[in-house]
Amino acid sequence: MGRAFEYRKERKMKRWGAMAKAFTRIGKDIAIAVKAGGGDPDTNARLRACIQNAKAANMPKDRVEAAIKRATSKDTADYEEVTYEGYGAHGVAVVVDTATDNPTRTVANIRNHFNKCNGAMGTSGSVEYMFKKLATFKFNLGDMNLEELELELIDGGLSDLQEEEGLVTAYAEFNDFGNLSKALEAKGIEVTESGYEKIPDFYKEGLSDEEAEEVIKLIERLEEDEDVQQVFHNMK
Repeated sequence: MGRAFEYRKERKMKRWGAMAKAFTRIGKDIAIAVKAGGGDPDTNARLRACIQNAKAANMPKDRVEAAIKRATSKDTADYEEVTYEGYGAHGVAVVVDTATDNPTRTVANIRNHFNKCNGAMGTSGSVEYMFKKLATFKFNLGDMNLEELELELIDGGLSDLQEEEGLVTAYAEFNDFGNLSKALEAKGIEVTESGYEKIPDFYKEGLSDEEAEEVIKLIERLEEDEDVQQVFHNMK
């Protein structure tokens, strides 16, 4: 009974930790979106996307509204989007996207994470060229026909459409983010989550379980950092 209770407690704490991290990430996204395009989601597509993502993460509506209100204040910190690159253990390429109000702190922390996990932070452009940045949109398939939908969205910049258990992910070149967003809106499709992924051109294969675990430790450390928004890698 005691062990089962502790296990459930640990799982609950991890879920709460992941939720808190997601809310922090979305809050920064909202701040950046508002600073760039204003606090009205009707005229700010990036802010609309942030609100969609907040709903997908079950972020309370009052917290979303408070984040927008804070972002319109002149006293709110300006977040800078900075990408860091490097190699984890065993030659795994890693790209780290951050949003920070203190780049000096952030770069020191990111370098420390790499060093602690037998990796090395690289210079700008040393790794990211291996990744392709794609816009992503997720929505429920419902009663739509996937093949017909794919044909209808090609003119909006769609490059790929994947479906799993009724959840569809639409991909486009990142430059076509706005075009595909408009095409989905025109069809009345309610996007539940949108953003981007950085897909590696090739994968690092053949790592043993122990070697993979070493890389996973680095990824987890990076993802737990308060300034980190997303982490991408090419480990198979």
